[in-house]
Formats: sequence, structure tokens, C-alpha cells
Amino acid sequence: MSDLHLEIKNLIIDALGLEDMTAADIDSAAPLFGEGLGLDSVDALELGLAIQKHFGIKIDADSRDVRQHFASVDSLAAFIADKKN
Repeated sequence: MSDLHLEIKNLIIDALGLEDMTAADIDSAAPLFGEGLGLDSVDALELGLAIQKHFGIKIDADSRDVRQHFASVDSLAAFIADKKN
């Protein structure tokens, strides 16, 4: 697991108050919403704000690619890495 993946997983846990989970419990390739981690639209907003604040990047909520970026930890890591470069 890369440092960025671990950082994102810990951010998800902290931002959403998932105290009964550890980073190891979150599969990087599993969907964050629906059948995967089971996050909902409120969680998406909170996570988006936490990512913007933590990584200092801008997320355009109106972008049609946002759902794709938030699909999994893997896709979030790719998005964040791209934004930071």
C-alpha cells in the first residue's frame, strides 16, 4: 500500500468518524459508495471537503468526472497525485 493510499484511507476514517475501521479494512479497489464501503451523498460532501483541506486541492463539484474520481481509494489516489503534479 502506498503512502498516499494509506493517507487517504486514514482521512476517510477520520473525516467520516469510522472509528470501528482501520486502513487495512478498506480495500483500495473496492467502491466507496453503494456495495463497497457503503458511503452516501452526505459522506461524499464531507470527504470532498476533507480532501480539499488536507491536500490543498480544488475539487469542482460540477465536473462530470467527480464521481469517477471518488469511485475508490485507487481512483482518489490517482486524482490527488495528478492534481498535486
